Amino acid sequence: MTSAAPLPIPRAAGSLPFIGHALRMRDNLGFIDSLRDTREPVVEIVLQPGTRTVVVQDPALIHQMLKALAPTLDKGRLYDKLGQLLGDSVVTATGRPHVRKRRQLQPAFAHTEISRYVDIMRTEVTATVAGWEPGKPLDVREAMVGLSLDMLAKTVFAGSLDDAVFRRLRSDLSVVMNGVGVRLMLPDWAERLPLPFNRRFDRARAGVRATVNTAVEELQASGHDTGDMLSMLLRAVDEETGEPLTGHQICSEILTLAVAGTETTASVLSWALYELARNPAVEARVLAELDDVLGERPVALDDVARLPYLNRVITETLRLHHPGWLVTRRTTEETRLGQWTLPAGTELAYCQHALHRDPERFPDPLTFDPDRWNDAAQEPPPGAFLPFGDGKHKCMGDRFARTEMVTAIATMLRSVRLELAEGQAIRQVARLTVRPRALRMTVLPRNRPRAGARN
Repeated sequence: MTSAAPLPIPRAAGSLPFIGHALRMRDNLGFIDSLRDTREPVVEIVLQPGTRTVVVQDPALIHQMLKALAPTLDKGRLYDKLGQLLGDSVVTATGRPHVRKRRQLQPAFAHTEISRYVDIMRTEVTATVAGWEPGKPLDVREAMVGLSLDMLAKTVFAGSLDDAVFRRLRSDLSVVMNGVGVRLMLPDWAERLPLPFNRRFDRARAGVRATVNTAVEELQASGHDTGDMLSMLLRAVDEETGEPLTGHQICSEILTLAVAGTETTASVLSWALYELARNPAVEARVLAELDDVLGERPVALDDVARLPYLNRVITETLRLHHPGWLVTRRTTEETRLGQWTLPAGTELAYCQHALHRDPERFPDPLTFDPDRWNDAAQEPPPGAFLPFGDGKHKCMGDRFARTEMVTAIATMLRSVRLELAEGQAIRQVARLTVRPRALRMTVLPRNRPRAGARN
C-alpha cells in the first residue's frame, strides 16, 4: 500500500522564469489582494529564485500558524532583513531571545508608564495643531508622520536631549523610517551600490546610533532617572546573564520601535482623519462623545476606556485600512499546516489588509462602519481580524498604540476639522505600511459651521 501524494499548493498566475512574480509585485498590494480571488486557502508565490513563499488566506490556518505552530516557526525573510537594517530587537528576535527581550521591555508599556506618556502625547498634538494654518491645505500624511515621530521621540527621550540634538535625531529618524520600506524589498546587493539613497540612509542610521549612544553614556554618567523610556531601558537587565543592555542593544530597540511604531501610527491616524472627513455623521458622534465624557478638560489615560465610539472608529480604521500588507514566518522543520505538509525553509505570509476586507467575514467590507463592532457576538472568528497580530509575537505595544491614537484624535478633533476637496480620490500605496498617497485636506476652525456636509 502506497501513501498518498502530498497535496499540491496552487501557484499564483503570472510567474515568469528566473524572476517569479517580481513584475506583478510592482503593484505589491494589488497583487496580494488579488490572490483572494482564487478562493484558495493557500497560494504559492515566488518573490526571489529558490525561495518558496506560501500566502495563507484562510483565517483558521492563519490562527494555527500564529498559535499552535509558533514554536516551530521563525519570523522569515522580511524580519531577517529588518534585523540587518536596524539591529537585533524584540521585533526581529525569535525563540528564547524574543521572550527575554519582551520581558526586558514590558515595563515600558505598563499602565503607570503609559499614563505618564499621555501628557507628552497630548502636548505634542496640541503643539502640532497650533502650527496648522486655518484655510490652508495640509499634507495630512506628512503631518501625521511628523507628529508620530515627535510623540515617540519625546516619550523615549523626554528628559535626555536638548532641542538641537532632538531636532537632528528627528530628522535622522525620518530618513531611516522612509528608507527601510524601500530596502526591505531590495536584494542585499542593491544596498552596497554607491547611490545617493543608500548613502543618505546609512548616514542617518549612523546618526541615530551616535545620538542614542551619547544619550546613554551621559545618562549613565549622571546617574539620574529622567522618567523617560531611555531611563527604563538603562534599568533593564538580561534575565539570564544579569547584565544591563548595551548601548548598541538599546539603540536597536529604539530604532525598531521608531520605524515599526511611528510608521504604523502615522498611517492609521491619516486614514482615521480621512474617514471622519468623509463621514460627517461619524465625526459628529465622536465629538458628542468627547463633549459628554470630557467636558472642557483634556483627555487622560482613564478616558481611553470611557470613549467606546471613538475606540470603534479606530477599530474600524484598523480593519478597513490596516497598515500591514505582508507578515512573514518561516518553517524551521517539516511542518503540517492544515492539509499541507511544508518542508523546512518554507516562507509563510499573510496579509492583514486583504484579510480584513474579506466579504465572507465582513459584510459590505469597503464601507466604513464603526457600528459593525457593537455586538461582541458578531466578532469575526480567530485569525480573521488581527490588528496587532496574535500569538507569542503579538505586538506588545498594542495598548500604547491605541492610547496614542485616542489621545491624538480626541485632541485634534476638538481644535480643528479637516475637510477633503470635493471629489478627491485617495490612492493607497504599500511600502513599509499601507498608507494614503497625497492626502491633502484643508484646515478649518472647529467652531466654524460645516458647509455642504455630505451623507
